[in-house]
Amino acid sequence: MGRSLHRTVILLILISALSVAGSAQQRQPITFDDLISFGRVSDPQISPDGTLVVYVVDRYDKTTNGRTSDLWLVPTSGGEGRQLTRSGKRDYRPRWSPDGSRITFLSNRDGRWQIWNIALGGGEASKLISLPLDVGGLMWSPDGKWLAFTAEVYPDCSPGEALPCTAKRDEEREKSKLKARVYDELMIRHWNAWQEGKRSHVFVIASDGSGSARDLTPGDFDVPPFSLGGPDDYAFSPDSQELCFARNTDHDRALSTNSDLWVVAVSGTSEPKKITNNPAWDGSPLYSPDGRYIAFRAQARAGFEADRFRLLLYERATGLLVPLTENFDNWVEDFVWAPDSRTIYFTSNVKAQSPILAVSVPDGRVRELVGASYNAGLQLSRDGQTLVFTRQSLSGPPEVWRAPAAGSPAEALTRTNESVLARIQFGAVEEVYYEGAGGTRVQGWLVKPPGFEAQKKYPGVVLVHGGPQSDWANSFSYRWNAQMFAAPGYVVFLPNPRGSVGWGQKFVDEISGDWGGKVYEDIIKGVDYFSRLPYVDSERVCAAGASYGGYMANWIAGHSERFRCLVSHAGVFNLTSMYGSTEELWFPEWDLRGTPWTNPESYAKWSPHSYVHNFRTPTLVSHGELDYRVPLAEGLQMFTSLQRQKVPSKLLYFPDEGHWILKPQNSELFYKTVHEWLAQHLK
Repeated sequence: MGRSLHRTVILLILISALSVAGSAQQRQPITFDDLISFGRVSDPQISPDGTLVVYVVDRYDKTTNGRTSDLWLVPTSGGEGRQLTRSGKRDYRPRWSPDGSRITFLSNRDGRWQIWNIALGGGEASKLISLPLDVGGLMWSPDGKWLAFTAEVYPDCSPGEALPCTAKRDEEREKSKLKARVYDELMIRHWNAWQEGKRSHVFVIASDGSGSARDLTPGDFDVPPFSLGGPDDYAFSPDSQELCFARNTDHDRALSTNSDLWVVAVSGTSEPKKITNNPAWDGSPLYSPDGRYIAFRAQARAGFEADRFRLLLYERATGLLVPLTENFDNWVEDFVWAPDSRTIYFTSNVKAQSPILAVSVPDGRVRELVGASYNAGLQLSRDGQTLVFTRQSLSGPPEVWRAPAAGSPAEALTRTNESVLARIQFGAVEEVYYEGAGGTRVQGWLVKPPGFEAQKKYPGVVLVHGGPQSDWANSFSYRWNAQMFAAPGYVVFLPNPRGSVGWGQKFVDEISGDWGGKVYEDIIKGVDYFSRLPYVDSERVCAAGASYGGYMANWIAGHSERFRCLVSHAGVFNLTSMYGSTEELWFPEWDLRGTPWTNPESYAKWSPHSYVHNFRTPTLVSHGELDYRVPLAEGLQMFTSLQRQKVPSKLLYFPDEGHWILKPQNSELFYKTVHEWLAQHLK
C-alpha cells in the first residue's frame, strides 16, 4: 500500500507539472489581434448611494474598421460586472442623476450625438432630448433640475437660437457647391480639422427635456478651450445657481495658452463675470461641497503649455486666491473634493507612475495614499469613504479599481480582459536608472521578450516618447505598445530623458531651447547603458518614435550611425517649414525661443534638415494626411531627403489619419510594417 501511495503521489506531481507546462505553452506573445480585442475601460462614475459604479467599455473591430462603446455596471463592494447597454453604436460619458434612479449618457444611436437616458429598474434606453446638433460634455446640476452640455455653434447666431441657427447654416453649407473658405486670422486649422468659424459653448436645458436649451457662454470664444484630456473645464456650484467655466478671450489663439475662469448665473439673468486674471492657463474648476471655494488648476508662465499644473483655491466671498500645491513639484491631474471640504484627492505623474495623493486645504500638506501604480479617472463616493479609479500598467490595459479614502491597499473591481490576458505571455518589465547628461539620474523601462533567457543575446529596440513634455509611464498604450515591440523577440528600452514629466519642473524645462542637446545625450547615454546589458546585442539595435520621438529619430539620422535602423512617425524634419504650417504657434515659439526670423540660429541648429548630408541609417517614415500638428510635408521632406541621399528608406502614408493612427486596419498595417522593417534590419 505504501508503494502504491508513493506511485500515486508521483503520478499526481507529474500530472500537475504537465498541466502547468501546458498552461505556460498555451500562452503566446501578444499579437495585433490580441491588442485590438481588449475592451478599453474608462470613465468610472460612482452612484450617489455609493453602491454601484457605471463605466464605459470601448471595443474596436477590424471588420468594420470602427468601434462600439457600451455602459457597464459593477458593485462597489465587488462582484460581476453587468452590461447595461448594447446599442451596437457608441454610448459614452455616463452620468448619474442626483437621486440615483437613472443614468444619462451620450450616444450616436440615431446618427447624431444626443442625450439618452436609462433607468436602473430596467427597460430600454430612450432618447431624453432631441437637439439639432451633436452635443458633448454632459453634466448634471446637483439639484437635478438641469443638464449642461457643449455644442459647436456659430458665435454670431443669437444665444436663444444658436442651435437651430447653426444647424440651418450647416445644411446650407453642405448643399453649396462652393467649398472655398476665406480667413483673416490664425488659427485656420487645428489638430485634424479646418476651422469653420464655430465655437464651443456650454448650454443648459431642463433635465426632463422640456423647454429650449440656453447658451450660457455666448461670444466668439471657445468654452471649454480645446484640450486633449484632463478634468472638465466647467462645473455647477453646489446650489446649482452658478456655473464656473474656463474661457480664453485672447484673439491670437495660435499664440495664446491663456484661459481664465468665469462665473455665470444658470438662470442666464446676468453676464459672465471673470474671476481670474492670470496671463497663463487657468482651468478645471470644481466647487467645494460647502460652496466656499472653487478649486482649479493653473500654470504660471504664459505661452508655455508644459508648465507645471498647480492646484489653487478661489475663495468666492472675498476673491482671494490660495495656492495649495506650490511645494509639490509635479503636475496635478484629476482631482476631487472630500465631502467635508477639508481635503482634495488628486493624481499626478510622478516618476513614470500616477499615484493618488491628498492635499490638506488648511495647511497644503501633501501625502501619498495609493502609490507604485498608474491610476487615473479618480472619483470619490458621496460619503467620502471610497476612491474609485482606473489602473493600468505596461503589462495590462485599464480596469476599474477601488481603495478606501484612508489609503489602504487597492482592489480590482472589473476584469474585462481576463480571458484575453489568459492567453498572452507578456515580457517582464523592469525599471532602471542610469547617468545622463551632466551626471543627472535618468529613469527608463526595460521590457524583455516573452520567454526571455538571460544567457542569450537579443536585438534591441529603443523607443523615444513624444510631447516632448510627456513620459513613458507604467501605462498601457495602444498606439505605441511596448509589449507589441518586445513580442517578436526584442529587448525594448524606453528612456525618460530631459523634458519628461514626473521628476520636477526643472527636468521638464531643460528640453526647451535645447531640443537636440541634453535630451539627446540622455538618450544616447541610455543606449550606452542598454547596450552594455549582457543579454543585449549592441550591434543590432534600432530606434523608433512618434511626434517629438519622430523628430529625435530624424535628429539621430544626422548625428549617429550606431543604430541598424530608425522609425520616424509624424516626425518634425524642417523646423522653419514646420513653424509656417503647424497650428499652435505658442509651442515652437516657446521651445525654440522665438520665430524663424527673430531667432533663425535656433531653428537652424536644432533642425534635422540641417544635417541631411550625414544621413546613412535605413529609415521608415510614417505620416498621416490629416496631421495638422506636424503636417504631412515634414514626413515627405524626410523621405525625399533619404531617397536623394540613397539611404534605404520606406514611406508609410495614411490618407485618412491625423497625428495618431487610430483606425483598426490602419493600426494593424502600422504594426505590421514596423515589425517587418525591424525584422529586416535586426534579424
